[in-house]
Amino acid sequence: MTDLQLGGKSFTKELDVTVEQWHGLLDLAAALKAERRSGHERSRLRDKNLALIFAKSSTRTRCAFEVAAHEQGAHVTYLDPSGSQMGHKESVKDTGRVLGRMFDGIEYRGFSQASVEELATSSGVPVWNGLTDEWHPTQSLCDMLTMLEHTDKPADQICFAYVGDAHNNTANSLLVAGAMMGMDVRMVSPTELRNPDHVADIATGIASTTGARILQTSDTAQGVAGADYVYTDVWLSMGEPEAAWDERIALLSDYQVNAELLAMTGNPDVKFMHCLPAFHDRKTEVGDHIFQRTGRTCLEVTDEVFESEHSIVFDQAENRMHTIKAVLVATLETR
Repeated sequence: MTDLQLGGKSFTKELDVTVEQWHGLLDLAAALKAERRSGHERSRLRDKNLALIFAKSSTRTRCAFEVAAHEQGAHVTYLDPSGSQMGHKESVKDTGRVLGRMFDGIEYRGFSQASVEELATSSGVPVWNGLTDEWHPTQSLCDMLTMLEHTDKPADQICFAYVGDAHNNTANSLLVAGAMMGMDVRMVSPTELRNPDHVADIATGIASTTGARILQTSDTAQGVAGADYVYTDVWLSMGEPEAAWDERIALLSDYQVNAELLAMTGNPDVKFMHCLPAFHDRKTEVGDHIFQRTGRTCLEVTDEVFESEHSIVFDQAENRMHTIKAVLVATLETR
């Protein structure tokens, strides 16, 4: 497989790699996925030791890192919020200096982008961002692979519309990743919830070199017209006070992904994407609590759309593993 010249490098945000390396990671992920499905996967990371630091809980990110590492022959140590002294009795810098002497690579999922970047600086080993408040690069990488898999179009002819709250990590990463791919990128949200200006400026700069088209709009009809993919994320963070829920829901109610919104694309083959978990029914404690609190059986996406033939959300979830595996191999493999 092609050497992407990422050996020993960290992946804390999309901007840590070049456009060419980004495409190379996608090619590597597709190759590793095919190799796994053929039953002839080769372990490239035998005897590597990885630390997985989770200051925030996770399903997909933790499982993707653990399975990817195990299948490539690496060993993992999982550190939950109570499993280390980082930020409590020990600084991030000191934690990095300790773990870098024991592990070949470190994953961090938490709050501050500064923390994952401090780990990368202090540890001396590759550090991977499993999610911070500002960026979610392993998510956007898997999303780009999923889009490529579900169309015959080249990347620069793909149009996707992110609809809803764009002032968050997933939306930031999608905007920048879409610009790196040269795509037609639509960020469809209330003006108050657009991507931060500095993120939009970064994406615009990248687009000037890749030919990407970027639109930020509060007009849902304009934003989704002709889209190949409609993407959304949760409206409410469970860390937010419930007093803020009513205002947030009122602000976003016109941006729910439902059958009517999909029809606005004019594309009968449009696909629906979501990074999960999704509040599309009442079948969770949180979902039922939202219903009791607001009277709504769903929020950012209806159950009708989530369970429809348009939905490819579980292909996305699987691809977390394949793209994370590509990142591990590219940054750790000994040649």
